[in-house]
Amino acid sequence: MAALLDVQHLTCGHGEAVVLQDVSFTLPEGRSLALLGRNGTGKTTLIDTLAGAARRHAGTITLAGQALHALPSHRRAAAGIGWVPQERNIFKSLTVHENLTAVMRPGPWSPERVYQLFPRLAERRQNLGTQLSGGEQQMLAFARALVLNPKLLLLDEPLEGLAPIIVEELLRAIRRVARDEGLPSIVVEQHPQMVLGVTDDAIVLDRGSIAYRATSEALLADPTPLDAWLGVGQH
Repeated sequence: MAALLDVQHLTCGHGEAVVLQDVSFTLPEGRSLALLGRNGTGKTTLIDTLAGAARRHAGTITLAGQALHALPSHRRAAAGIGWVPQERNIFKSLTVHENLTAVMRPGPWSPERVYQLFPRLAERRQNLGTQLSGGEQQMLAFARALVLNPKLLLLDEPLEGLAPIIVEELLRAIRRVARDEGLPSIVVEQHPQMVLGVTDDAIVLDRGSIAYRATSEALLADPTPLDAWLGVGQH
């Protein structure tokens, strides 16, 4: 299967500080990846580097044959990156519908289609971003990334701090987008058992590098490696 994303010998961090060293992995077309690790192991730094929000010190990032590392952050969305950072990145002074139409690009994901994925947003399409709950803001951030019609979706801890009922809705949406429809995705999550059920493959980061790789199915069947790298009780 052809690699959509090809990361080779990536060293990255913030300013002069190096967080990850010599990281290499590929993500094939149609596959999704869970990015796991304890707090502070560089998961968000890796996502931010792919999106152009953290500093690349060395190495290459190639997306669909294009040298992504050579592009400034504002051009990476046009190159095919759909990024949902922890901060959620919505326009709080715009309505839900305006948030979507302001960024949408041609492709299969339209505002009407994301309303089918997130009926709560359809009900609130005329509400301002400031009038949404935290969970609804996260759905809107996810929806904004989808209407970009990206080649690669980056989700940084999309379930963090949300009510269980919202977590379930978001997990169903991630499964549909990443597994059922095959939109290549990388999902950062603190609770492995949640994200392993909606992804194909997994990488564990530890001490600034990739410590373990496996299929998500294998880690669900035998979570022993998760105990070793994440600690008992992390899943």
